[in-house]
Amino acid sequence: MLAASWAPLSPAERAVAIEVLTHGPVSRTEIARKLNLSAGSLTRLTKPLIESGLLIEEPTPVSAPTRQGRPSQPLDIVADSRYFAGFKITADMVYGVVTTLKSDIVADRAVPLRTRDPEYVADLVREMTEEFAAAFPRLAGIGVGIGGRIKGFSRAVASVFLDWHDVPFGEMVEERTGLPVVVENDVAALIESEAWFGAGRGLDRFAVLTIGAGIGYGLVIGGRLVRAANDGQGIGRRWIIDPNGPLTPDGVRGSAVSLLTIPSIRYQVRAATGRDHTYEEILALADAGDPPAARVMGEAARALGTVVAQIANFAMPQKILLAGEGVGLMDIAGPAVREAVLDNRDPLADPFVLETKVSDFNDWARGAAVLAIQILVLGRPKE
Repeated sequence: MLAASWAPLSPAERAVAIEVLTHGPVSRTEIARKLNLSAGSLTRLTKPLIESGLLIEEPTPVSAPTRQGRPSQPLDIVADSRYFAGFKITADMVYGVVTTLKSDIVADRAVPLRTRDPEYVADLVREMTEEFAAAFPRLAGIGVGIGGRIKGFSRAVASVFLDWHDVPFGEMVEERTGLPVVVENDVAALIESEAWFGAGRGLDRFAVLTIGAGIGYGLVIGGRLVRAANDGQGIGRRWIIDPNGPLTPDGVRGSAVSLLTIPSIRYQVRAATGRDHTYEEILALADAGDPPAARVMGEAARALGTVVAQIANFAMPQKILLAGEGVGLMDIAGPAVREAVLDNRDPLADPFVLETKVSDFNDWARGAAVLAIQILVLGRPKE
């Protein structure tokens, strides 16, 4: 399974390709205007992209002539010229998808993990990739999303969920598949996907907050994800919302992790009732007015609103996207969350959009595929 690849793109070619990938089909005039390029420069930059099969000139609508009378040929990405496999690895499952070059999911599969041993997981990814490649022979690369700290788009330095330490997972999968592999923190991958193709598309300042097994946060400014040395370290454990809040096995007392993550919420309800419940059951109980569940979810709602307000106050995004398995909280306590946001914001502060995305693990796997598209096709951006 050796992937055909494109020649490395120059920064200017990469900018053109990104514009077409995220907004295509788009006219040459619009590309030139957005990138401040002359018609001649744009022609020079697009020629190798078209010859390589990355871009295509769309048939020209009869009603769209230019001022000079020459038909305008919009440019678009050849979406099915290559396919990419994306994987999201959780503590007990591997979720895999195949996407087009435009990140549309065309196949998916989920397989339980019998063990978290890296060798076993790499073998499982290989098996799933082989199945995908049999159906999509033009599979060009693999993206893997893992909860934890990742180094060099390849090595899992630390993953609490998998109990991995310094695992060269990218190399392991490349050796088994013969395909180029990109490994990234799962939250970062999801954010890149939303910034390019989802809720953050076209925005200059965009933030994502994920709640589920853990807390994830990321900020996009000028179309670029802000990177930091502590990425993947789980800042929610020390993100204190209420110093008098609950003490749970994971996270400092009253932290975002203690108040908002699914394991902590289940722990609190179990401690109060002596019975174990799924997160969905707790949501239903709280919605029905069950006192212990309603108290725990009420505290969670106020905490979520406070966190959102803090992000808005300091990062000043145009939009904040809530995602992850825990966003069902908004279904039963959305008004309480929004009230807490208002309580922690200056009345004269600039407004922002708060959007909730009910996502599944295929969305996280798709994010990993988008990272592969970004890096393997377009090349890493200059730092």
